[in-house]
Amino acid sequence: MRRDPRHRRALHRVDSGLLGTRELVAIAVGGMIGGGIFSILGLAAQIAGHAAPLALAVGAVVAGAAGYSYAKLALAFPRDGASYTYLQRAFPTRPVVASVTGWAVVLGYVGTLALYAFTFGAYASDLLGHPGSVAWRVGLGLAVISAFVVVNLAGVREAGIVEDVIVYGKLAILAFVGAVGLSQVRPAALTPMFDRGVGAVFVAGALIFVAYEGFQLTTNAVQETEDPRRTLPRAIYLSIAVVGAVYVTLAYVAVGTLSIPELVAAEEYALAVVARPVLGNLGHVLVGVAAMFATSSAINSTLFGASRLVAEMADTGSMPEALGVRTSGNVPAGAVVAMAVPAAVLMLAGSLSLIAAFSSMTFLLVSAAVSVANLRLRSRTGAQPRLVWFGLALMGTTIVLLVGHLVATDVPALVGIAAGYAVAVALEEAYRRRRPSHGST
Repeated sequence: MRRDPRHRRALHRVDSGLLGTRELVAIAVGGMIGGGIFSILGLAAQIAGHAAPLALAVGAVVAGAAGYSYAKLALAFPRDGASYTYLQRAFPTRPVVASVTGWAVVLGYVGTLALYAFTFGAYASDLLGHPGSVAWRVGLGLAVISAFVVVNLAGVREAGIVEDVIVYGKLAILAFVGAVGLSQVRPAALTPMFDRGVGAVFVAGALIFVAYEGFQLTTNAVQETEDPRRTLPRAIYLSIAVVGAVYVTLAYVAVGTLSIPELVAAEEYALAVVARPVLGNLGHVLVGVAAMFATSSAINSTLFGASRLVAEMADTGSMPEALGVRTSGNVPAGAVVAMAVPAAVLMLAGSLSLIAAFSSMTFLLVSAAVSVANLRLRSRTGAQPRLVWFGLALMGTTIVLLVGHLVATDVPALVGIAAGYAVAVALEEAYRRRRPSHGST
């Protein structure tokens, strides 16, 4: 498993020379600002109240802590570029560790696909005059997943063209709404800041962590990077800071222009509701369109990259060989379908909070595993143990807080998440016992 192919579409937008900080930041920002902010803003407001902007900032800090280990490992092992292979190196005599991590990453992508499809359906049904309609949301969510399955089965070139068309509009609209919205904020609406308690800020920060998934794409481009030891860490931290600033600004505008009950009532399409007092009905429509662009882009790129990850794991014997079979156009068709089907099921069966919690917890666990790999390989990576332990403490704390929140407020969601992990571990164990001996090396 060498490189997540999602960054290749970004590479054709720059010159054929080596990548600098600006290009790497563009890759990471494009990966992070997918459907996350559109789907989690209402959840952040529901949990953290007026402190929702701080919750988004907490998520950025945790992402930055995780980014340290990704950067160190990518520089030490530039040909790897995947959490799965980092764990293989860190635990060479325990292949099950890397295999389970690989399956966890795949689970995380299933969750994000479900989250993006859920969000697409929510915003699209709102634009079409059916806000809050489960039938419309589900139907449109299934339609968008199906459409991008067809696009990805058609081939790499078609997926890249569609990505180019939809990736830019979302950024311009978000920046416009945020900039104009700042002038509409009523400071009195932000008080008291900690109306839900200080702990709620960290719980919300954990729940929205999935909105920062995507900065890891920079590690896949390390071999094409100019002066990577200087450029890669800078790009990771700068991209997280840029995205964090966008998220915090939008959350600040949200809680500064609308009441918390108004945001919670429109939880599934909160950002569109935020835009109405800022820009009127035009703003509502613009944000709805941006959400559809963003989630479409995210579904396309995630389905593209995750299916290649599944195929590469199949090639190394960590998943069934059938998932690695490619068409004449080099498309891993089985892997594409294998990602789309469970994502559609989760989107159908899960609530927004369940899907967000599942995705965020999964990527927090994977990031923690990567940090452990960095600790074990620190003689090769040159990592500062104190910084890694700081990151692990942050991730561990947010995971514990998130679990505690689910225990207190949504036990069925926690049971569902645990069941998902249990099924994945059982499948991995069953396959590991049956697969050829080369899969365990």
